[in-house]
Amino acid sequence: MTTPRIQPTSAPAAGVLSSTPGSCRVIRLPRIDDVRGNLSFVEEKRHIPFAIKRVYWVYDVPGGATRDGHAYRTLEEFIIAVSGSFDVVIDDGKEEQVVQLNRSYVGLYVPPMVWRRLENFSSNSVALILASQPYSEGEYLREYQEFTFLGKTK
Repeated sequence: MTTPRIQPTSAPAAGVLSSTPGSCRVIRLPRIDDVRGNLSFVEEKRHIPFAIKRVYWVYDVPGGATRDGHAYRTLEEFIIAVSGSFDVVIDDGKEEQVVQLNRSYVGLYVPPMVWRRLENFSSNSVALILASQPYSEGEYLREYQEFTFLGKTK
């Protein structure tokens, strides 16, 4: 079975570009073009549907490598490729899809109870992740079987 792929397009304005499994959304952020360098930004509860409680980034991932998957019980995320590119494989327990992130003004909103895996990193890429909650190990679902079981009991 081939996993469907979504590649962000160059939409004329900020907003949702496409919807994906589990109510994930590819969102184009504001982009201000300037000869001195472009600028993009994200505002909580305006461009993304949650208040930002934690920000972290993933970098120095070897080209082509994968960051193993997990899901969150209640946490929401917004993932941006601020440099380079990588794929986010999202899975709601019924459908899997690959979203390629390769523009710093496009991100992926991932709601709770969606399994996600980062893979296919380009050299020197940086993944910036905005989260709705501070870190809590109890929030993670690290076993796919537990994730699918909990998804069926909802």
